[in-house]
Order: sequence, then structure tokens, then C-alpha cells
Amino acid sequence: MRCPFCQHAETDVLDTRKLNDGDTIRRRRRCRMCERRFTTYERVEMVSLTVVKKNGEREPYDREKLVRGIRTACYRRPVSAQQMEQMINDIEATLMSLEDTEVRSSTIGDHVMVRLRELDEVAYIRFASVYRSFTDIGKLREALEELFEHETNS
Repeated sequence: MRCPFCQHAETDVLDTRKLNDGDTIRRRRRCRMCERRFTTYERVEMVSLTVVKKNGEREPYDREKLVRGIRTACYRRPVSAQQMEQMINDIEATLMSLEDTEVRSSTIGDHVMVRLRELDEVAYIRFASVYRSFTDIGKLREALEELFEHETNS
């Protein structure tokens, strides 16, 4: 592993830990040249998925887009980084279990909506406002009514 500070090619692993039930491995490393320490994460590379957007365009699945959307929705909410990471891992596992290598962006959005509704109502409404492109207060009211219906049925 190349040192991010001095670009030296040789580093030593100081500590290795499993995260997320073994889905991710965290390694603490030290550069042999400058002796600075840094952390790396290893995760199994998933089967490449293609996301079909609303306008029909296709693009490779990008985990970081999912992470950004969920982090934005959960900003300043009582949702831990571990809860968000678990949600992302669960959504990815669901997507990877699908037999098709193409997945609609709406399918991903629907999975996020379900998980956020269970986790934090404000984050759910924030995500819904962008995902469903609320254009007026009426659309927001509909989303809130849907949330209230879900609560009374649970």
C-alpha cells in the first residue's frame, strides 16, 4: 500500500480489525520511509451494477452517491455513522442479490425511503423532498400523511 504522505511503496500493518460483521476490514498502517500512520479499509468489490436513471441514461453504480444522499438526509439528526453504514450495506446487499445487473434509480430510492422511514422521520422527509422532487407544499403534505399512516399501521 502506497503511503498517502510521501508516496513510498512499502508500509507495515500495525493493526487489523473486522467491521460490519466482517464485511469490511480496517487496517492501521505505518510508512517505512516517513513513519507516518494512516488507515485503510478493504471491502469486497461488488458485482458491477448499472443504474438506469429516470431519463433512461445508464451509469455505473456509485456507492459514494448513496452515501452522500443518506448523509445529507441525516445531517444533524440523531443517526450514528454506524447506523448509516449499516443501512448502506443492507441496501447494497439487497441490490446485489437481484439477478439483473441493471437497477433503476427509483428502486434504490425506494429502498432508501423504506430504511429512512424506519430510522428517522425527519431524515425520511428530507430525502423524500429531493427524491420525489416536491414542487409545492401539497406534495410535502402528502408525504407527511403517508408517514402518519405508516405510524398508525405499525
